[in-house]
Amino acid sequence: MNLLNLPKIELHCHLDGSLRVETAIELAKKEGVKLDSYEYDKVKELLVIPKECNSLEDYLNRFALPVKLLQRAENLERVAFELMEDASKENVKYIEIRFAPLLHLEKGMTQKEVIESVIKGIRKAEELYDIKGNLILSCLRHHSIDSVYEVIEEGKNFIGKGVVAIDLAGGELEGFVKPYEEVMKLARESGFRVTIHAGETGYGKNVRDAIELLGAERIGHGLFIFNDEEAYNLVKEKGVTLEMCPKSNIDTKGVNKYEDHPIYKYHKDNIRVNLSTDNRTVSNINLTEEFENVHKTFNIDFEDYKKIYLNSVEASFCSEELKEKLKLSIII
Repeated sequence: MNLLNLPKIELHCHLDGSLRVETAIELAKKEGVKLDSYEYDKVKELLVIPKECNSLEDYLNRFALPVKLLQRAENLERVAFELMEDASKENVKYIEIRFAPLLHLEKGMTQKEVIESVIKGIRKAEELYDIKGNLILSCLRHHSIDSVYEVIEEGKNFIGKGVVAIDLAGGELEGFVKPYEEVMKLARESGFRVTIHAGETGYGKNVRDAIELLGAERIGHGLFIFNDEEAYNLVKEKGVTLEMCPKSNIDTKGVNKYEDHPIYKYHKDNIRVNLSTDNRTVSNINLTEEFENVHKTFNIDFEDYKKIYLNSVEASFCSEELKEKLKLSIII
């Protein structure tokens, strides 16, 4: 299989974790952000996960610089465009980019302006490249629940205009789900589709709760459903797609190596999986490389690839019309 040339669907990709190093250098100089060095290798060290990373919390520290740099509309538009451009060059046909709009208000932008800027970058790339994209609005679990209401209130105006879903992200505690039940009900009623980061750091029950209490249609990671039989069976029976990011899980010590990752076991047990990068820069990987690693480790064949692709199309939050077009890309 020529994995670079095969069509791909990316459903779990964070904007601020996928910033080009060159762009970070340019924006740091432009914005007057003082760094010890503006040399490529030194700036890359600030953005890419260190080898001694021990946890998800360590991993999330890599987002400090990107968030500082993405406080202006033109910067957000640029990085959204560049992410789409990078993805298109490896035959990603459709991508759902996620980010937390409330992190980008430090220099006076409104949430509306923040969301508009990212959508503008996505649409500009669509005009130039054979790729389509939509936006998932992330809410951070260490922020107040009131902040989720703020995101819903502004974000609902963009449903059908570039925004498709809402997400809960950030550090994961056992039993985090229950307090969000009411606000996520409002999100669904407002037209948002729902994907939730859960089961990334050891708590399979969080996945079950996210589906049953929050109406999650997809789960970000879902790595640890193997330690909760009810969660495992629920994901399988309801056809909930797991957005799986093996390199990221290795980086955060969810697993130690590709051989330990359950993605292929889940796939073979008819659990729907999507393969994504999570954070292209932080994890220093693109989607082709991620597929190559999974291919080498588990010897996946074209039928495996095709099934993952078609499951990913079905799990996407795009229009039915676009889904039909995307399905045709894999028919060989």
